[in-house]
Amino acid sequence: MTWPIRLFYAVLWLAGLLPLRILHVLGSALGDVAWWLHRGERRITEINLGLISTTPEGRALGLLDARQVLRESGKSAVEVARIWSGRPEAALRLVREVHGSELFEQALASGKGVIIAAPHLGCWELLSYWLAERTPLAIVYRPPRNPDMESLLIKARGASKVEQVRAEGAGVRSLYRRLAAGGVVGILPDQQPKQGEGEFAPFFGIDALTMVLVPRLAERTGAAVLFAFAERLPRGKGFRVRLQSASREIADTDLRIACRAMNRSVEECVRIAPLQYQWHYKRYSIRPTSASRNPYKKTPAKS
Repeated sequence: MTWPIRLFYAVLWLAGLLPLRILHVLGSALGDVAWWLHRGERRITEINLGLISTTPEGRALGLLDARQVLRESGKSAVEVARIWSGRPEAALRLVREVHGSELFEQALASGKGVIIAAPHLGCWELLSYWLAERTPLAIVYRPPRNPDMESLLIKARGASKVEQVRAEGAGVRSLYRRLAAGGVVGILPDQQPKQGEGEFAPFFGIDALTMVLVPRLAERTGAAVLFAFAERLPRGKGFRVRLQSASREIADTDLRIACRAMNRSVEECVRIAPLQYQWHYKRYSIRPTSASRNPYKKTPAKS
């Protein structure tokens, strides 16, 4: 790691000594700062919440306050200091409840492999620790734009002995082998793929370019698919791990049907803790047609 990354990791490690309640107070304050400064996170969050408010699926979430969403996003950004502090056993003590653990045990016992689809919801880094404590785990990641940050991710996540697999050719092929051997892989199912590498499917009623990796793995290997997330409990009390079965349609040979099913499962997770979803992500930036407007693109001011 370069020295700035080493310094940043040292700061994370020191911050990880703080109680989770204090970290969440700091994260909430960070969200308030993003709100008052009208930063990009606020703009994107408000755009996304405005978009889904026009659809029945989005309105079913209820009225979401963008400021509260940003506070939860701030908590998400800061709490990783406790998770990445190099002490997995201490991080795992933050898991207070588990719902659906029997689904995971049954899927493991089947010997057909397990795909854990973990949306950008709650604390997905802690979820990886919880899974890795129970079975060898490989997680798929997209290399960050800043190459120096990749070494930080590998260092920070390495304490839990999670195998980190790049979302590219050789890495993806290794996932098929792992699942065929009855192993477990974790994938973020709501990450927008590159143009031309996915299928458009409704996400809260609006077409979004959707990854096809999870459906293809499920269809070709017969592995069980579970959706999971670590829900943040109030007042820094810890987390509640939740696991849910996916629809059988997620392994349909028709990728349009499979991607619709996958997005519906993500929506089901989000409905449980809607404020904790990563609403500041540009989920709808790639549109189905060239005539469709990118909702995040600023309209030039008229002279």
